Amino acid sequence: MNEVLRYILMVVIALFALTTVAAWLIWLERRMLALWQDRYGPNRAGPFGLFIVAADTIKLFFKEDWIPPFADKKIFVVAPAIVAATVLMSFVIIPFAPGILIADLNVGLLFFLAMSSLGVYSIVLGGWASNNKYSLLGALRGASQMISYEVFMGLSLMGVVMLSGSFRLTDIVLAQEKYWFIVTQPVAFVVFMIAGIAETHRLPFDIPEAESELVAGFHSEYSGMKFGMFFIGEYLGITLISAMIATLFLGGWLGPAFLPPLVWFILKTFVFILLFILLRASLPRPRYDQLMEYGWKILLPVALLNLLVTGGIVLMMDK
Repeated sequence: MNEVLRYILMVVIALFALTTVAAWLIWLERRMLALWQDRYGPNRAGPFGLFIVAADTIKLFFKEDWIPPFADKKIFVVAPAIVAATVLMSFVIIPFAPGILIADLNVGLLFFLAMSSLGVYSIVLGGWASNNKYSLLGALRGASQMISYEVFMGLSLMGVVMLSGSFRLTDIVLAQEKYWFIVTQPVAFVVFMIAGIAETHRLPFDIPEAESELVAGFHSEYSGMKFGMFFIGEYLGITLISAMIATLFLGGWLGPAFLPPLVWFILKTFVFILLFILLRASLPRPRYDQLMEYGWKILLPVALLNLLVTGGIVLMMDK
């Protein structure tokens, strides 16, 4: 019974922490973008614009929750919840520190890839159920982009699996006690990070939502808390990919003893969240055909070559 209560408590704490982080990332992103682009940013609602998060939340709750009469209502309502659910499910296998995780699955890495694949349904169903040509185009773009870049993401992680000998994330972290995998797998790190940006469809890869071409892409018809779910899912996705990079390539919670393991994990994750924001502030959006060409003609051969070289080195070391 105590074990069950412990799991329930950890789930509640994780849900509260993650949704809070997602909300505060809205403020952080606006402040950082303003800093890097030499403008003010939020500075009216409270000190340093801190109350902008509360203002946005209140606005989303009280804004008219409109469903277009031409939409497929049931699917239209369900679609936004899928992205938040799949991202939150992915967090159950992440080891934040020794003993601080929800599920220590022996197929944790495969579970993460499976959940990221299911997130595609949110975009596809949202765009299709909206019965809007711009939403449908955004959904088609999003589906092809996410499905394509999942291939390179999965291939980039096979080198990490070879070196650690496990799909369990705690084993992967412990395998980095001597050196982080970013040292031995720099190519895999770059491929995974680029694929992660494409998976979260963040700038410069926000092709499914390209406002200059598709209004707002797959969520053009959404408003109120349904739009808020897409918004929260995006920021949770940023946090998830940053946490996975920290776990797989930067030693997870490992670090000098002058800080607790959990603090090391949070610091490493936070650095990559800032990098996601910096990319939005500095890089232009490519064309859709350039995005797909870049994936299949560059990332795929690079990921396969890295897998081949890593496999050869592992075999040589075993002899």
